[in-house]
Amino acid sequence: MQEQVAIIVGAGTSGLAIAACLSQQSIPYIILEREDCIASLWKKYAYDRLHLHLAKELCELPYMSFPASYPKYVPKNMFTQYLDDYVSHFKISPMYQRNVESAEYNEVSKRWFVKARNASSGEVEIYCAKFLVVATGETTNPYIPEVEGLNTFTGEVLHSTQFKSGKDFKNKNVLVVGSGNSGMEIALDLANHGAKTSIIIRSPIHILSREMMDFTRILMKYLKPSLLDSLVVMLSKLVYGDLTKYGIRRPTEGPFYMKRMYGKYPLLDVGTCKKIKSGEIQVLPAEILNIRGNDIIFKNGKSHPFDTIVFCTGFKRSTNLWLKGDDYLLNENGLAKPNNPNHWKGKNGLYCVGLLQKGFYGASTEAQNIANDIKFIM
Repeated sequence: MQEQVAIIVGAGTSGLAIAACLSQQSIPYIILEREDCIASLWKKYAYDRLHLHLAKELCELPYMSFPASYPKYVPKNMFTQYLDDYVSHFKISPMYQRNVESAEYNEVSKRWFVKARNASSGEVEIYCAKFLVVATGETTNPYIPEVEGLNTFTGEVLHSTQFKSGKDFKNKNVLVVGSGNSGMEIALDLANHGAKTSIIIRSPIHILSREMMDFTRILMKYLKPSLLDSLVVMLSKLVYGDLTKYGIRRPTEGPFYMKRMYGKYPLLDVGTCKKIKSGEIQVLPAEILNIRGNDIIFKNGKSHPFDTIVFCTGFKRSTNLWLKGDDYLLNENGLAKPNNPNHWKGKNGLYCVGLLQKGFYGASTEAQNIANDIKFIM
């Protein structure tokens, strides 16, 4: 058994952020990572055209800015290079292929005991530490919903984490299920490469441009949230017009209210709306009823044949399966339960980072708070 001061679970961007912050405070730690690399979502499971959706200054990790030569919206390959440089700069050395199976606090020793299976050897390793930081992220396990007849589908079924580029789908009928930022951008990439693209958009959504987001970031300092929401909705209507004729409805609640209350991000349009208006991307407003062969039947009674289905249906978190005895910090969905600003701190030396749907900027602040708190306790 190996004893540490702090154990970090996860070597994604949140795990790297807390590792750097602990290093700055000269606090020893280890990182347990189930994959064979840092930031596996970005390095292994992201589509080729992905860029950071927000300006680079909002996406920096603690204590290291992006190079001045980087564009405002950083592409995937440059972001992963930044992360590699970050790891080198702070001498971060994760223990790879360690899948955490349980973490439990011992009241007698006042330590966290973590069991992790080494994928290389198959053996279960035991670690203990005074502090445990959950940094497994919001995007842990790819989720595909149960659909009647999906096993009969004769075409290709992908999750967004398996999609790389639309170039392999030219002239194919492709259905994108899920209208978050990934779904909308994957639909755009498919259309750009000549796929006959359809996307299911069932729920009302707010669509903003990058320029609108930049504008609102300035106005946030001066306007009340409710006024800001009204202004942004008005701008969206001016730029995009009435989208109901294309099958897209706007919510009655404002975009930033929805982000604050439900963790739902507005969509940042990088060209998808133009393709929808031109008819190059078809919006299907009904959810799938069942699948028969390559025919997909929808709840509005219509059916369409498809060659490929891309599920952009998000992720499920598995923290509740291995974190034992915590009824305070994380909810059943693996997200932070306490309210801001103390959402990152649990009991008995338990912390979480990057689990309040606050993006890179939020995780960076949380990491610094956690390191400061551990230093104070020590």
